Amino acid sequence: MIRLLSVLVFLFSASLAEAQDLQPRRWSHLPLDRNFVGALYGYTSADIFFNPSLRLENVELDMHTAGISFVHSFEVFGKSARFDMMQSYQDGRWKGLLDGASASTSRTGFSDTTLRLSMNLVGAPPLSGKEFADYRATKRDCETIVGAGVVVVLPTGHYLKDRLLNLGSNRFTIRPQLGVIHSRGRWSYELTGSLWCYTDNNSFFNGNTLEQDPLVSLQGHVVYTFRPGFWIATGLAYGMGGQSTINGVESNDNKNNFLWGTSLGFSVSRQLGFQLTYISTKTLERSGFDSDTILFGASLMW
Repeated sequence: MIRLLSVLVFLFSASLAEAQDLQPRRWSHLPLDRNFVGALYGYTSADIFFNPSLRLENVELDMHTAGISFVHSFEVFGKSARFDMMQSYQDGRWKGLLDGASASTSRTGFSDTTLRLSMNLVGAPPLSGKEFADYRATKRDCETIVGAGVVVVLPTGHYLKDRLLNLGSNRFTIRPQLGVIHSRGRWSYELTGSLWCYTDNNSFFNGNTLEQDPLVSLQGHVVYTFRPGFWIATGLAYGMGGQSTINGVESNDNKNNFLWGTSLGFSVSRQLGFQLTYISTKTLERSGFDSDTILFGASLMW
């Protein structure tokens, strides 16, 4: 039983939400004391690959996601900072062949809550109003911003202890980040490194204990701004590590994922903006998953 769980555990530990972290402009300079509320819809289609000895074939996932987000910009220790919160509700269906016979299952409910706290260490001073506008006007030709942050994923999502597939993870994920943006004229170049650290899940599938090694990821983006509020970005990311252990037995399921994506953002007013994103995930291992995701979001600032 432990051997079987060890092979299947990547379905739980390498969730689509984690694998699809490819977000441009996360270190952008924001005016002080502003709030942003967003809503998004996403659709994900994935092909899941198992070891042939498990007799699981042609496994597919269709996932619909609706989410809300909140961002607040503020000053701390004389630096500009921001707080992000994200919550989504998901409807997913897995289907495929088990021993040659059709099988399927579905889950509907809330995913885990994501919180992020970040600070710009170099550049992007805490400004608002006319001071912010004047500063941005002087930095359009050349600017470098360095930021640090931490993401915490709370175990608030829908979780069933007697099921292997879940929307929630039943554990905390802590992800420190370090990022840099260098802008020249209309072009911006972004690089972000992250370390995913996981607490243990002591209620994993019928009382087993799941542990997971840290996962390292690196992503980069190139952004072109046509005018303020209208931009396009393309990005690449790579993640490796994150081997799982169940009751002390290693799963030999190291993650080795490559992602690429593109985003288009545009504003219709100073307060209202929209963003369209496509993300593709490819596994470089024999077991894992390939996925395609389309996201559409809107945000309101005040």
